[in-house]
Amino acid sequence: MLADTFKDKVIIITGASSGIGLASARLFGSMGAKVVMAARSLEKLESEAPSVSADAEKVLCVKTDVTREEDCRNLIEKTVERFGRIDILVNNAGISMRAMFKDLDLKVIRALMDVNFWGTVQCTKYALPYLLASKGSVVGVISIAGYSALPARTGYSSSKYAVRGFLDTLRIEHLKDGLNVLVFAPGYTASNVRNAALTADGTPQGKTPLEEGKLMSAEECALHLAKALQKRRSQKILTFLGKATVWAHRFFPNLTDRLTYGYIAREADSPFK
Repeated sequence: MLADTFKDKVIIITGASSGIGLASARLFGSMGAKVVMAARSLEKLESEAPSVSADAEKVLCVKTDVTREEDCRNLIEKTVERFGRIDILVNNAGISMRAMFKDLDLKVIRALMDVNFWGTVQCTKYALPYLLASKGSVVGVISIAGYSALPARTGYSSSKYAVRGFLDTLRIEHLKDGLNVLVFAPGYTASNVRNAALTADGTPQGKTPLEEGKLMSAEECALHLAKALQKRRSQKILTFLGKATVWAHRFFPNLTDRLTYGYIAREADSPFK
């Protein structure tokens, strides 16, 4: 059974205060895992902790800004201090953007790389000795944009491509060590990420261009993540559109570029207009 895989496992989830991160924390908590929730807002984490597990001893909330190396180190130290081991690290913390590169303040790309790429690298660096000891799993939650680029998301796509390259390399380095490295690529998933996406000057756009109610739920996405971890998969791409996009990008890149352009051009308040 799926629940048996995660019972009493120590699972760290960054970006755990909302969206896929919170849904994953709740799912793993319901299966009896010991869940470490990390995010910048300790208040939000602590308010959500009871929904993760009724047993307060099985949930640890750690205030963590993944752009700060010392916070990432502290997250790992607090986890080991409390639970003595680490079985799974889910690098989920991330931010997005929406603006044409020609209009973009470069601080926006730096911000996305700091959170999406360096956050993954730093947390993984300090968790790695414990994951190797447990022959555990490290996950990078990327995006279809980490396989096939999205226009008006230069910083987002770049950071997700970078995470994929980092994790693919890490997998090969530890091919003989029992470490599972999963690149997890959801398609469009209902969350707050588009509301918080940065605009050209670095301010949040405050609204989403998509109909969030028609997207995959965070809970369904979390279930896919759990199943991929149970099978110790190295890659998981979600949704029919996501799989089709990755396939088409590989075999028909020029066609995919044109189709992607048309898709983004139809968005509400498209940057192309």
